[in-house]
Amino acid sequence: MSRTICVVNEFITETHKKQINDAAEKHGFSVRYYQTKEDAAGHMADCEVLFGHWRSLLKEAPNLKWYCCSYAGVDPYQPPFRFPEGVMLTNSSGAYGVTIAEHILMVTLMLQRKMLDYTKIVQKHDWTNDLSIRSIQGSRLTLLGTGDIGTTFAKRARALGPASIIGVNRSGRVPDTVFDRVVPMTELDSVLPETEILVMALPSTPETLGIMTRERIAQLSPTSILINVGRGTAIDQEALMEALNSGKLAGAALDVMVPEPLPADHPLWNTKNLLLTPHVAGNMTLGYTCDKTVALFCEDLGNYAEGKPLKHLVDLKRGY
Repeated sequence: MSRTICVVNEFITETHKKQINDAAEKHGFSVRYYQTKEDAAGHMADCEVLFGHWRSLLKEAPNLKWYCCSYAGVDPYQPPFRFPEGVMLTNSSGAYGVTIAEHILMVTLMLQRKMLDYTKIVQKHDWTNDLSIRSIQGSRLTLLGTGDIGTTFAKRARALGPASIIGVNRSGRVPDTVFDRVVPMTELDSVLPETEILVMALPSTPETLGIMTRERIAQLSPTSILINVGRGTAIDQEALMEALNSGKLAGAALDVMVPEPLPADHPLWNTKNLLLTPHVAGNMTLGYTCDKTVALFCEDLGNYAEGKPLKHLVDLKRGY
């Protein structure tokens, strides 16, 4: 009797199905595919492995042994949510570095080259072309978060000639030679005054909640920009809005915020020099991201079937 894998992902193509089916057959599994949680509801009783991003299905799978989340962020599965005891959780970290790094590069250049202002000028059919712009070349970058996303962006930014790329992470360990140096989060205050471009790519953990406080935002110079693609809970949004509206910060780009979706009357919409995107940096709309997510699942399916450690296992106490 074959063991059951349930795949509940809306992005799965026929090519992806063949890839998963081949890996499953090799290890004695059968696979069922569903587009949505509504399609899958009521069909989870015999599911041993679940590949998807629907938290509500966990309570319907009493025989579940491994849940592979097709997202990189796993904060919805942390307390107060009660993740099923005895079930292994993996994520898809490693699939989102390319798409989010390109998003960071896009918004950085837009802010540095005053595209928010020039868009308004062009919409009014004006011909002002003398706004002062800045460059990544010669700028001092700080990456708060040096995982797959931060490191992938750092490699792309390096080609544009920054003066320095400083990483900040939990341990102070250097993950890649692309960083000029890496400091632990306990030393974040020491690098903020020299930072011209601050990129935040942090998971949601107890240590990262509110890490960018009012006092830390104030340490950035009036010519600095801040970009957040991690979690909105990492920033004091009220302080950020005040800094932008008063000119104490040159610009910011937020792909994540609190709350999401952002209410139509929220003051973030009208904050000066703020580029907002509706949590799209890591969406499952880039083919490469979808392909990589499936490849990571198939890789760990082989590990799971052979009793080996899962490569992308999540420690829920740490949050990643």
